[in-house]
Parts: sequence; structure tokens; C-alpha cells
Amino acid sequence: MDSMLRWESHRERFEEYLHGLRFSQNPALGPLVEAMRYAMLSGGKRVRPTLCMESAWVFGADPELVLPSAAAIELIHTYSLIHDDLPAMDDDDFRRGRPTVHRKYGEAMAILAGDAFFGEALTLITVHQKGTPEQVLEVVRELAASTGVEGMVGGQVLDINFTGAGSEVDTETLYMIHRYKTGALIKSSARIGAILAGASAEEQAAISEYALELGLCFQIVDDVLNATSTAEKLGKSAGSDAERGKATFVSVFGVEGARREADAATERALAALGRIGGDVSGLREMAMFVRHRES
Repeated sequence: MDSMLRWESHRERFEEYLHGLRFSQNPALGPLVEAMRYAMLSGGKRVRPTLCMESAWVFGADPELVLPSAAAIELIHTYSLIHDDLPAMDDDDFRRGRPTVHRKYGEAMAILAGDAFFGEALTLITVHQKGTPEQVLEVVRELAASTGVEGMVGGQVLDINFTGAGSEVDTETLYMIHRYKTGALIKSSARIGAILAGASAEEQAAISEYALELGLCFQIVDDVLNATSTAEKLGKSAGSDAERGKATFVSVFGVEGARREADAATERALAALGRIGGDVSGLREMAMFVRHRES
């Protein structure tokens, strides 16, 4: 199976698994479950879970082995999007072309749906993920670290703190914000697949470097698209970063400079693949997809 077909296979199998998650059969909790499923089944590129599956494949494991952890990663990502859209954060009315969760179900339900995703993510790993006790514990540790203070949440805090600063932010701070905010969870997605496949420490280090640069490229391209695309193509507000004075790669480097930064991140990601044995064509293809995506 070539890499393109394999990615599609990952995505199809993952969507099937995600659709099967119900969380509760208690009718009294129906509104919460409805809001959660509305958010998690709204589409998206599924970069993180399919990266986890491809990483497992690269290191010799069946991609289906990691489905519970891949789903846990996507639930964490979905919770972050719900909370990012709230009025206290980015105050967005649309996500992926549909009303955001707080616009459809109210702010309280949106907050609680996001909170519930975190608990359900831990349940997926600790109850349903196959592996040695040491591997499962390492997966929990990896996911917790990438979403905590020195991960996704910390990056979001820095993003808020520097909103309004725009082009005044130094490059070191800009990179730190986005390595935490976006890069950390993408890095963990690749690492978790490698951990569960039994990859060596050296192999884990190489794929970590690849995925961190991939995450950085993903964020830079996001910044460029926000500045240059339309709401119709993005499925959410366009031009909002500049309106809020956010610290982005476009505000610091300009559009063309940001594109060069994305190219450099892609090159570093591809270079890291040279330290991984086996077929890395799928990981290479993912890097090119992220760099050249248009939405």
C-alpha cells in the first residue's frame, strides 16, 4: 500500500472509531453527549490521530493498536478548539463552517463539554489502550506534559498575554508560544505512536524532532492563511489575527517571510527523518501536505 492510500486508510478507520464513541447511555446526560459529539464529529484534517497511527506503522506496529490513544489525542485537540472559540478567548462564531459549540449549545455547556473531553481522553488510554503498563503510563505522561503548563495550555496563555503586541514580539518568544501552543500536541501524537510500537529512545528522539517542526510549520501556515485566505475557505473568521493584534509569524516576518519560515521548518522536519530507518515516505508526505495546505 502506498503512503497516500495508507493515510486514507488511517483516516477512515479513525473516523469509524471516533463515531463509535458514546461516552454515556444515561438520558439525563444526553445534552452533554450531544454537544461533545457535535464538536468531535465536525470534520477536520485529523492530522494528530493519523500521525499517531502512521508513527506506529513506521516502527512496526499495526496502526489499529493505537486507536484509543489517537482518539484521546483528538479529544484533547477538540476540547482546546471549543475553549479557544469562547468569548473569553478568541470569541469565534464559526468553526469548520458551522456554529461554534458555545453558539449552538451555550457557553456553560461548551466549557463543560471541553472539560469532559479531558476525562474521557484519560479513560480511553487507561482502560482501552493495549500495551505494557510502562507503555501506557508513558503515554499518559506524554499527553499530560504536552497539554499542561509547558504545553498547549501554557502556549495559549502566552498567546493571550502577547495579544496586542503584534510585530513587537521578539522571534524567540514567538517560537516559544507556538512550540507550546501547537507543536507540543503534534509532537506527542508522533511520540505516542512510537512509544506504543516499542521504538528505541533514539528513534523517539528523531520522530519528536520531526513532529515538533511539523507542528511549527502547521502554525505558520495557519497564520498565513488567516492573513491571506477567506472565511469561506477557512470555515471560520479570516483576518482576525491582525484585528486582535496577535503575535503571529505574519505580524513579525510578513507574509513572504512567514512562508520562508514554513519552508525552513519543513526542511528541518524532513532532515530529522533521515535518522529513522524504514519507510518514512508517509511522514514525508505529511510534511508536504501541512506546508502546502490551503485551509
